[in-house]
Amino acid sequence: MGRNVELLLTETVDGLGIVGDLVSVKTGYARNYLLPRAYATTPSEEAIAALAEKRKSAEALVAKVRSERESMVNKLEGFELNLQRSCNDSGMLYGSVSQRDIAVELTDKGFAIKAREVRLPQAIKRVDSYDVPIKLDLDLEATIKVWVVADRELPTDEGRVEMEFDNEGNLIEPSNEKPKADPEPSTEGTAEEAAAATAADQG
Repeated sequence: MGRNVELLLTETVDGLGIVGDLVSVKTGYARNYLLPRAYATTPSEEAIAALAEKRKSAEALVAKVRSERESMVNKLEGFELNLQRSCNDSGMLYGSVSQRDIAVELTDKGFAIKAREVRLPQAIKRVDSYDVPIKLDLDLEATIKVWVVADRELPTDEGRVEMEFDNEGNLIEPSNEKPKADPEPSTEGTAEEAAAATAADQG
């Protein structure tokens, strides 16, 4: 592992810090990304003083963004989102609903949400309702209800054919044959025996 180097941020870098922050980063990250783009410099009292006004503006912006996010979290908590999708008769989607899909729909509703802020464990693949966390910061999180609905009326349970499978998982085809009635007991043998008995009595 490469050693770390301490730098002074001259610009706000997402996930790292704001202007004027002293940060410790990997040498490679500093050499290949931060320094060539002038996002950071070697710390010094002069550099810190020169960034004082810029840092105040950055802090004010951070406070504003924080306030907006807190307000957004309050509005998002319990918010319900309807997504209409094509699916088969069993409710399985032709495709799926992803983090990006939910983020786009929320943005259309007035919530500036990024796909990475939608904490969906895996893509949604069937018609149903889902509780989806939206995480804007470590301590700013809300849970919305996402309703994935079919774009048509699905067959009711009464109209569906129940499928049965054998022990090996093979579909058992339903039989259209009517069960056979029990055969009528034969009386031929009894009649012959009765006639023979009658003849014997007359003899």
